[in-house]
Amino acid sequence: MDRSTDERLGRRQLLTRAGAVAVGGAVVGLAGGTAEAAGTASGSPGAGTGAATADRGGAPQATPFGPVTVRPGDTRYDSLLRGDNWRFVGQPEEIRVVGSTEQVVQAVGDAVRSGRRIAVRSGGHCFENFTADPAVRILLDLSPMDAVGFDPVMGAFAVQPGATLGHVYRTLFKVWGVTIPAGGCPEVGAGGHLVGGGYGPLSRRYGSVVDHLHAVEVVVVDRDGSARAVVATRDSDDPNHDLWWAHAGGGGGNFGVVTRYWLRSPDATGSGNGNGSNTVTGATTDPTKLLPPAPGELLECLVVWAWDAKMNEQAFTTILRNFGTWHEDNSTPGSPAAGLYAVLEPAHCSAGSFQLVVQIDAGIPGADALVTDFVTALTAGTDVTEVLNGRRTMPWLHPMTWPGNGEPGDMITRRYKEKAGYLRRRLTDDQLSTIYRHLTNSTGGTTSGMLLVGYGGQVNTVAPQATAVAQRDSIMKAVYHATWADESDDAGNLAWVRELYRDVYRDTGGVPVPGEVSDGSYINYPDVDLADPAWNTSGTPWHALYYKDNYPRLQQVKARWDPCDVFRHALGIEAPSA
Repeated sequence: MDRSTDERLGRRQLLTRAGAVAVGGAVVGLAGGTAEAAGTASGSPGAGTGAATADRGGAPQATPFGPVTVRPGDTRYDSLLRGDNWRFVGQPEEIRVVGSTEQVVQAVGDAVRSGRRIAVRSGGHCFENFTADPAVRILLDLSPMDAVGFDPVMGAFAVQPGATLGHVYRTLFKVWGVTIPAGGCPEVGAGGHLVGGGYGPLSRRYGSVVDHLHAVEVVVVDRDGSARAVVATRDSDDPNHDLWWAHAGGGGGNFGVVTRYWLRSPDATGSGNGNGSNTVTGATTDPTKLLPPAPGELLECLVVWAWDAKMNEQAFTTILRNFGTWHEDNSTPGSPAAGLYAVLEPAHCSAGSFQLVVQIDAGIPGADALVTDFVTALTAGTDVTEVLNGRRTMPWLHPMTWPGNGEPGDMITRRYKEKAGYLRRRLTDDQLSTIYRHLTNSTGGTTSGMLLVGYGGQVNTVAPQATAVAQRDSIMKAVYHATWADESDDAGNLAWVRELYRDVYRDTGGVPVPGEVSDGSYINYPDVDLADPAWNTSGTPWHALYYKDNYPRLQQVKARWDPCDVFRHALGIEAPSA
């Protein structure tokens, strides 16, 4: 494979590994990270910041520096302004860089008192303009809040929102040998990823990352405009339990600013009380038993097919159909096949090829044979030959922390549009033919295409109402994307991906309305088109696509914890009508 082909394939590995977590200050911790969460504020700081943290968490929150305020004209302003998607550049009056919960409370209070809208960013990986909205006057940068460690009083691992996934993986693995089933892009910040219900290569085996969320610390604004920090846990008798529930998949920027997450599996056996309950009544004796064990080695397989004469519609659609059928047949929770994670990445034909990435814990019995059988099943019924079919076994931590994994685009190609949908079963034959037509038309670019991502397994053992993640019987996620470099190409690329998406879901009004095949969309891949009647003609509102029957409860949480609608964005949860 020549270098140009390899570079194209690398750029197309957009979300090959999606998911993560976030949290703050702990007893044992390291530094280094970033994340994303959106909000909007209007009150004066109140009590309950340090006290709430110390009383419930026991781990004092360090203040490495700050706050630092950067305004237009400062040499740092432009560098701190852009997020990951260069389509969106805001013009805030100031960028407030903070390093502690107390500083977040102060910043939110300042914004409320002055009547200025505030957006919150930790890593910058937001697909829409939630943090770059022109109405935002204060951009709150949480990236210095990147501590990861173990909190012995809470009996859980604490992660601040500014920690990148790579930093979270590295710290949990090096010190305790554990991990979380989050995303594979190490540059994504934990803050926004976790609250949106993150997932990744280990989710079919261990569930959504929010299934391991024990507690959150959130800066909220009361009805009188005062800001304060609140701790909420998954304990059903916690008076703040609804705030925890909303942050287990409700999406960033809706209720407050998350300043810390605590992570512990619900069936963990390492707590001092020894019964695996959500409440730790004594010192935790063995932190290594509180989260899933990290794999020692990762077996990864890469298969590449050429867009040549043999890759006609029959061959192409057969590969995609086989991918879906395999996931229909092999997503039973607890089965060995649930340990296999695959992403099929059909690219536009102008790219010259497209690929499949498969990952599995090399320690699973028969792992290599599982991969072989899976790859063989994909090309059954075709006569195509792979350009590349290779695999390698490597230490697990290496690919999970390698810079650039999963990034949309590169240092130049940073403009993109993403759209998504859950799948309860494989795409229909009509949908597959539609995808083929768009991937072989004359308007798509070399970095345009889609992904089919393996999902389900352990994720589907949790009830839809147990967390804010309502999609609990899906087996795949579909992602549709276009990535490009120049602003002058915005219109063409946006039109291409929007039309692809609309046509795939044309039988349900241009969007993935929950039904036999589809099950709505994923809030961590926000798409404002779902709220636009020009692109959503289904009659199904955007919030039913993201949250389904959980939306009314989210509205109640909104009314209780953000009564002044301080935190909002284009797809923000709204309080129920009076």
